[in-house]
Amino acid sequence: SFSSLKFNVTHLVLHESEKGQLFLNEAFKIIVEEVLHKGTDAEEKVCEWREPESLALLLDLQLRDTGESQGRLLQRVRNVAKYSIKTSHPHFFNQQFGGVDYHSLAGRFLTEALNTNLFTYEVAPVFVLMETEVLKALRQLVGWTDGDGIFCPGGSTSNMYAMNLARYKLFPEVKTKGLWALPRLAIFSSPGSHYSVQKGASYLGFGTDKTSFLKDLDAKIELAKSQGFVPLLVSCTSGTTVLGSFDPLDCIADVCDKHQLWMHVDAAWGGSVLFSKQHRHLMKGVERAKSVSWNPHKMLLAGLQCSAFLLQDTTNLLKRCNCANASYLFQQDKFYDVNLDIGDKSVQCSRKVDCLKLWLMWKAVGSTGLEHRVDKAFLHVRYLLEQMKKRDGFQLVKFVNVCFWFIPPSLRGKEGNADYQDKLAKVAPVIKERMMKEGTMMVGYQPLGDLGNFFRVTVFSPHICHKDMDFFLDEIERLGKCL
Repeated sequence: SFSSLKFNVTHLVLHESEKGQLFLNEAFKIIVEEVLHKGTDAEEKVCEWREPESLALLLDLQLRDTGESQGRLLQRVRNVAKYSIKTSHPHFFNQQFGGVDYHSLAGRFLTEALNTNLFTYEVAPVFVLMETEVLKALRQLVGWTDGDGIFCPGGSTSNMYAMNLARYKLFPEVKTKGLWALPRLAIFSSPGSHYSVQKGASYLGFGTDKTSFLKDLDAKIELAKSQGFVPLLVSCTSGTTVLGSFDPLDCIADVCDKHQLWMHVDAAWGGSVLFSKQHRHLMKGVERAKSVSWNPHKMLLAGLQCSAFLLQDTTNLLKRCNCANASYLFQQDKFYDVNLDIGDKSVQCSRKVDCLKLWLMWKAVGSTGLEHRVDKAFLHVRYLLEQMKKRDGFQLVKFVNVCFWFIPPSLRGKEGNADYQDKLAKVAPVIKERMMKEGTMMVGYQPLGDLGNFFRVTVFSPHICHKDMDFFLDEIERLGKCL
């Protein structure tokens, strides 16, 4: 009877495994059709817009005690794909992660299938070695012959790593004694910096009094000293989120050297220009930084998420700052080199493999192919700007990112009216609503300081062509001409 029971259990396990693999095969066919075929076809919609209540009802999101049939589950897979935004669509201009690289996507599929944790060599031998090599290659592009680094869950986390490391290097006692043992510390950043700098300052206990810098950075630092602060870090930006602006790194490095401050460069968006001989001058002086954040999932299309934190330090600062020496993971008497157990450098325990997608893509196209991708993105920008200048109603704000107002015919020639700016600020939200509900394309808008709502279009995907950008301009005109 025991043998019979064992046979039945084994048969049941095999049956469930076969069913699961069959489901996966069928689900993958739907993913390829809905996301990778239809989702990249310019003749298809970018989105199938539904109001939240309608979408929730359609998806039937409620979880129940009993399971569902394979057929029902496959329909759910299809619905999720159908009603999600197609970020690889050639008319998705909304965010910096638009587009798809199929080699990277294969790496992402493989990462999910292997389902391992990047903390010790024994459970992730391939990826420990691979992450080390990828980080080394990225550091060399920055201009460092040696250093350290880690892949983080987003550029925001990378920026927080920099703040935390700068504080630990200057005041290592913070790790054991806490904030009460420290003087008041000051961080300097520009108004155009990513909001994660402010979040990080709050999260790490620095506080969030805002200031600006660049032309008067040296004076601001002296003022902070006179007010009892200890200046700690300057967070520069290479490629601001909205305008795509690049801070003058060499000038800032001179001030940081004078005051012995940690210079961090948030290059989440702009770091990829380092691949380009034509455009890397935008980050001249980056090699003088102590740390750099870089998101290859943006301009390089490595896929979400792929965020590297790079460090010039060679003293094991990252591990000393973050380690907790958990003996159940990081035993010191293992049969291999325990320096390969890199997990204690991270503030996480569970850490997803983010290096494979970039490594496989890099292997496929080489540094030359990635350079071409960056250069092509800048060519897209130039083409779009040239076409805008030929049309009425398009007024540029600033670029490297293409930022502009669309001025409908009813507002043209009325720039002197008292209510002109208020009316102009209402144009972008209405056009955005119309394009979303029709599903024709997606582009973002935002205010900035005293500037009313304007569009920001990103054209990084190598799959975008002149026809797609012409469509974009035609569609803005069509949706906004009657306002």
